[in-house]
Amino acid sequence: MGKKVKKNELVKTVDIKLQEGTALRFKDVKKDNDNLPVWVSKSALAYEIELKKLQAELMKLQLDMKKNGTRVLAIFEGRDAAGKGGTIKRITAFLNPRNTKVVALAAPSDKEVTQWFFQRYVPHLPAAGELVLFDRSWYNRAMVEPVMGFCTDEQHKRFLKDVPLFEEMLVKDGIKLFKFYFSVSKEEQAKRFEARKTDILKQYKLSPVDNLAQKYWDQYTVKKFQMLNESNRSISPWTIIRSDNKKTARLNCIKHILSNLEYEKKLPEEELQIDPKVVISGIEEIKHMEKNLFEPELLRG
Repeated sequence: MGKKVKKNELVKTVDIKLQEGTALRFKDVKKDNDNLPVWVSKSALAYEIELKKLQAELMKLQLDMKKNGTRVLAIFEGRDAAGKGGTIKRITAFLNPRNTKVVALAAPSDKEVTQWFFQRYVPHLPAAGELVLFDRSWYNRAMVEPVMGFCTDEQHKRFLKDVPLFEEMLVKDGIKLFKFYFSVSKEEQAKRFEARKTDILKQYKLSPVDNLAQKYWDQYTVKKFQMLNESNRSISPWTIIRSDNKKTARLNCIKHILSNLEYEKKLPEEELQIDPKVVISGIEEIKHMEKNLFEPELLRG
């Protein structure tokens, strides 16, 4: 016979009510070398449940895209440490890699520098049934390059005139285009940079440009304003994601994608409602920046 377990060696059943009609139950578990009781905050559990639900929706979307030959392109822009990469990881976590591609291009080669600016991005555009996510994109020329002196003023101006035409061609050819700008506050960015220095798992994210991000904060703000003004078009609008809270940013970004695409067995509209405090239209962000451009403390990244 096995060894009897005393009552006080059991972890009591815990019911956690997350929202109306939703509860999790942790069953009685024996305390031994293979099982340990773990306490998790209600908010963390709620986030994981919501995330898994949305990831299941993304899988439905992918099946429908493959069936109908839909092409989806999502661009992720924003300052360093704004949360772009973390969101992309959650989107692609359970998707078939054969039909999903994350593009994060390195600095252009000597040959690429001599080519048409958009040329090196074109081979990565989605084919039928594909979802392509750009972790930074051609919009490097709108913010990073001019601030860091990697392009001339003339190249920057030409890009801002050309990019709406380029994106119009993509959309009119049938590509579903999403342009996300992850907006982080200066204070939160500084905290995340510090975390990268002390967390060995995040140190690969550190780069020389990071050290200048805070120094050139105002310059980046001006370039962001110019970028939105010139490239926010009705056919290819920007969507701003407030990302000081990474988890709400991720959930709302995914909901925005799902709510703007049609696919079989889609969740009811009310379950894909976005938070208007997290997801802001490009035109609303422009208006906000126009009001506060000369009051930097009121601006976000």
